[in-house]
This record gives sequence, C-alpha cells and structure tokens, in this order.
Amino acid sequence: MMSSSEESGKNANSVHHVREDSEYVRLVISNETNTAEADVSQPQSEAGVKSFWWWIKALALCLVTIVVLLIFLKWGVPFLFEKILLPIMRWEATAFGRPVLAIVLVASLALFPVFLIPSGPSMWLAGMIFGYGFGFVIIMVGTTIGMILPYLIGLYFRDRIHQWLKKWPRNAAMIRLAGEGSWLHQFRVVALFRVSPFPYTIFNYAIVVTSMRFWPYLWGSIAGMVPEAFIYIYRSVLYPV
Repeated sequence: MMSSSEESGKNANSVHHVREDSEYVRLVISNETNTAEADVSQPQSEAGVKSFWWWIKALALCLVTIVVLLIFLKWGVPFLFEKILLPIMRWEATAFGRPVLAIVLVASLALFPVFLIPSGPSMWLAGMIFGYGFGFVIIMVGTTIGMILPYLIGLYFRDRIHQWLKKWPRNAAMIRLAGEGSWLHQFRVVALFRVSPFPYTIFNYAIVVTSMRFWPYLWGSIAGMVPEAFIYIYRSVLYPV
C-alpha cells in the first residue's frame, strides 16, 4: 500500500500542476483580450481621425465658398451689370422703336425662363421705357407666358425632373407641399413661392412632379408676380440706366 507521505506528495504535485495550468490559461486569455481590444480600438481611432479631417475639409470648403461669393458680390456683380447688362439694355432702348421694343421685351420675358435665364433686366427695361401702365402690362404678359411654357415643357420630362430633384430632397419636399390640398390652398402656396426667394425659373419646371393643377398654378403665379412687377418698375423709374 502507498504510504501517507507519498499520497501527500502526489497531491501537492497535482495542485502545483493545476496552478500552473490555470496561470497559463489566465495569461493566454489576458493576452487575447488585450489583442482584441487593441484591434477594436485601432479602427475606432482611425475613424475618429478621418472624421476630424473630414470636418476640417468641410469647414475650409465653406470658408472658401463664402470668400468667393463675397468677392463675386463685391466686384463681379457690378462688373457684369456695368459692362454687360447696361450696354445690352441701352442698345435695346435705342435700336428699336417703342412697338418693336415692346414685342422684344415680351418675347424675352417669355423665353428666358425656358432656358433658366433671369428676366430681371427685361422687367427693368420695360419699367424704365414704358412706365407703370404699359410697362406693367408688358411684364405681366411676358412673365405669364414665361410661366406657362416651362410648365408645359416640363410635363414631357416629368420623370427626368423627378430624378433630378432627388439631389435636393429639402427643396423637393417644399415643392411637393405646393401640390397638396384644395384649389385655394394650391393657389396660395404658388403665390407665396412667387414672392419668396426661391428661384422661380426652377419652380416652373419642378412643379410638374407634384399634384398641382394648371389653373391654380397659373393664377397663383400671376398673383405672386404682381408685387415683383411693381418693384421692378419702381426701381427702374427711380434709378434709370
């Protein structure tokens, strides 16, 4: 039989081996945990650095855009007005007789919105040459045609315009609100769009992707253009070129 001293020695050896095994397991698990934490923290730190540089680039781009816009407003707009628009307006005023000039102004007010060209100079010239009475009639006739033509053309390209508006979801959502509700609601919304800073040349095409009916669009556009027409006439009479 085995003596008690031998049994105690074996028990001590087994306990020692168990401790060594447990210590080894603990070290291995600890090393694996540290490695896993390092692997997780490294992508997080890289993502944080990328996000930081993205915001720096975005801020720099915004600052550059603001500076360029201020420079354009300070020197670009006066240059275009004095060197390009004023000569064209003076040429129109002197090259045509009043009846022909009226037809030219109506045609420009009707066709410029089709090609997304601002028609402000033509309205200015109509007010300067023809005054509040006939100048107002010219502006309203021309702009009314200029609002109808893009609407009718846009109906043929409705799907393409819908895809194009997806690039600006906020503006698209605002435009879709105009096509909801009753006849009176659509009329009021269109009139508000006309007096708002929203580009009306884009609105003429974009409105076709909504449920907007033609007649509230037309009468709302006319109602919204009346204040703008008088503003242009007033400014042209007050500050003739």
